Amino acid sequence: MTTIPGLDPPAEQAVASVAEQLSGQVPLGVAYSGGVDSATLLALAVRELGTENVVAILGISPSLATDERAAAHATASAIGARVVEVETHEADSAQYRANGPDRCFHCKDELFTRISAELVSELGLTAVAYGENADDAKRPDRPGAQAATNHRVLRPLAQAQMTKAMVRQVARALALPVADKPAAPCLASRIPHYEEVTPEKLRQVDQAEAALRRLGFTDCRVRHHGDVARIELVPQEMLTAVQQREEVDRVVRDAGFRFAAMDLRGIQSGAFTLPLVSVTHA
Repeated sequence: MTTIPGLDPPAEQAVASVAEQLSGQVPLGVAYSGGVDSATLLALAVRELGTENVVAILGISPSLATDERAAAHATASAIGARVVEVETHEADSAQYRANGPDRCFHCKDELFTRISAELVSELGLTAVAYGENADDAKRPDRPGAQAATNHRVLRPLAQAQMTKAMVRQVARALALPVADKPAAPCLASRIPHYEEVTPEKLRQVDQAEAALRRLGFTDCRVRHHGDVARIELVPQEMLTAVQQREEVDRVVRDAGFRFAAMDLRGIQSGAFTLPLVSVTHA
């Protein structure tokens, strides 16, 4: 594989390591969400193995935001990769619906089980990889990693010690449209742990967040607290939300909430899970 211009030496080494890990793994399935990590892995796989030897596998369920599904297809098209959608049924699992700190494990376990049962033989896949990066691998609030281990799913970015910053650097060098895309965790992450995950709650969150993006907010989370939508925004856009408070209130109420509240701490990664797993790992 030719080198990618514009990378610093650590990123170059990481890219070379990813290529080495993927070499010969044909056909390869990439568990794909459309985020920067999985898109970068997909692009590197296509560069190393060729378009005909790589397929992006997109899990479809109510926990995937409508906008994210469309964007994932657009990004894969820009990369030149084929997308195969697989329906996942994590909501059939009582453990997933119970929404403990291990919810992500049950979701990823369902995805990798579906891939193994429905696509590995059909597509003749030699291996499946997913986009865990080196920073994710160090976090205690990523139980989905255990599901990947159980299903022998490859994690080339993490194995190459490619950090999130490196992933974005590579994505920019490859001119991927998601190079600077904010993280977009699944919609179930907006529901407090031990409160049941339901299709209706996921629909409310999806509708409210999509409406806020249409109002011009670049990144947001709508945390589901029953009648209350707790809105997290990037700090630079909070004043805009106050200035547009009537529109913000309207679109959130249209989604089925009674009240709209803005969290002054802004966007918080792992807001519900980290406090619980940090105690567990203390």
